[in-house]
Amino acid sequence: MTLPDAPSSPAGADRTFQVDLRGLVDLLSHHLYSSPRVYLRELLQNAVDALTARHALEPAAPAGAFGIRLYADGSAVRVEDDGVGLTEADVHSFLATIGRSSKRAEQVAEQRGDFIGQFGIGLLSCFLVADEIHVVSRSARTPDAPAVEWRGRGDGSYTIRTLRSSARPRPGTTVTLTPRADAGEWTRPTQVRALARHFGSLLRHPVTFDDGSGGPGAAVNPEPAPWARTYPTPGARSRALAAYGEDVLGFTPLDTIELDLPAVGLKGIACVLPQAVPAGRRHGHRVHVKGMLLSEQADEILPEWAFFVRCVVDAESLRPTASRESLYEDDTLAAVRDALAERLRAWIAWAAASDPDLLARFLHVHHLAVKSLAVHDDEILRMLLPWLPFETTDGHTTLDEFARTHRTVLVTSSVEEFRQVAAIASAAGLGVVNGGYTYDRELVHRLPEIRPQTSVADLDPATLTAHLDPVDRETELAAAAYLARAREALAVFDCDVALRTFQPASAPALLVDSREARHERTRSQLAREQEGGLWGDILGALRQEAPRAQLILNQLNPLVRTAVAIDEPELARTSAEALYGQAALLSRRPLRPAESSLINRSFLDLLAHALRKDH
Repeated sequence: MTLPDAPSSPAGADRTFQVDLRGLVDLLSHHLYSSPRVYLRELLQNAVDALTARHALEPAAPAGAFGIRLYADGSAVRVEDDGVGLTEADVHSFLATIGRSSKRAEQVAEQRGDFIGQFGIGLLSCFLVADEIHVVSRSARTPDAPAVEWRGRGDGSYTIRTLRSSARPRPGTTVTLTPRADAGEWTRPTQVRALARHFGSLLRHPVTFDDGSGGPGAAVNPEPAPWARTYPTPGARSRALAAYGEDVLGFTPLDTIELDLPAVGLKGIACVLPQAVPAGRRHGHRVHVKGMLLSEQADEILPEWAFFVRCVVDAESLRPTASRESLYEDDTLAAVRDALAERLRAWIAWAAASDPDLLARFLHVHHLAVKSLAVHDDEILRMLLPWLPFETTDGHTTLDEFARTHRTVLVTSSVEEFRQVAAIASAAGLGVVNGGYTYDRELVHRLPEIRPQTSVADLDPATLTAHLDPVDRETELAAAAYLARAREALAVFDCDVALRTFQPASAPALLVDSREARHERTRSQLAREQEGGLWGDILGALRQEAPRAQLILNQLNPLVRTAVAIDEPELARTSAEALYGQAALLSRRPLRPAESSLINRSFLDLLAHALRKDH
């Protein structure tokens, strides 16, 4: 709060900081709090902390003896509590001093874990919606203490006066706000009630709301948290927790996992999402601290791999940041994160052992999340790798089923390589897994850890071509002239041409070309173009014999048998280009500009040849 100018003082004398309250409130509204609505959470938090202190002062008081009452009629917002209250000295010390906690300094060190708030700036949030804060309080620590009134204004000024005891017959505190005209969005009766329900639905003290209509106050938190209630059967409990998760999170969970960490006083639920989510996308979780909603977007409560669940938890020992809208990253939070991760692993293990139908539904939706976990978690790897689905030459199947048929499992390094060879490899009896998706190649290579009798190897062109049958010598000699012209036509693509027989006979050609080979040819081409320069010398030092692609023609295909018999040079060249273009298209990899041009040119040339022949 702004202080008057200090009189001149000797050089080197201590001075007092000047605080511009309006500037400080602007700082809070734009950089600390996410929305003006937090003013009600801060008032509720202060009331809850006051009740906590009152119960510590009077431990024999029955549960529910002290409570919080909210009132809003459009012209004012009032929060009244039966808490410990303040003396005039407390008001001078705490309400009029920015940055000091409203809990006595000597008690904060001893009772820090009993309170939600820790930073002593919460009351300033009320200036986000009002220009004046009116507080009337009476201390429960001194039986004959009078009531005290404090009025703080947005310009940094305040007044304090002592009232008669009748102004506040019982101990506690009443905070009244007169909203500004531009704050109606946050101070309407319906909005105040909704905010109270939003922030305080799990508070352990009774909270009621009155809209001034004359009816009885409505309970804001009529029931305890669902995990704190008793149920007639385990099934009833499970259904109640699932219904609560659906109500607050907005989706019907695939399953509900109960969370309980007594060491930090954490209870809650994790709801398994019914739809898949992108890998690495972290959902916000609803985190309550001592019943008060802290955040709906607290993604730090779970590890990154657990993006298949959303949580609702209430904890005693987690520490909020200054804004009380996220969690402070400390050893306690790290331990909680590890413990919750272990709880999720235990649920997956339970589903694998006891409920295969649930496990199958879970893996169908969230197999990517489990794969990301299995890469780093040996226990999950051993437990679930055989059950995870993969794209293979036998279709989408589990590795367990695939390994029963194929003792040697081959895995591609990219999706496009799998698409190039899938049909041919399947017809040749090879078992190939698409390793181009995230985590898949790494996981397939770990299959022998689970099934020692199965071997895994990367699929390379040599492995595939070794399983294609050679043609007889006479057929090879008869096709030699055509093959020579085809190699000449395709030399620009660093592509060799061979004649083999393979199934299915409907496939005229197979283009065998890896991504690594294409990258190496591109590098070699760049080195040739930069010959003589510094960059060319660098690339030349790395130069190797560039691997070549291979167009394998299928002698069993009628079109290929006709093509290799062509003795007209230009037509032979055009047919070879067309076969290369068709094989490149079937590989479903991105085409280079030269390949797109070749496909168009060869099509037009063949069409022109056909038209000339007809005439």
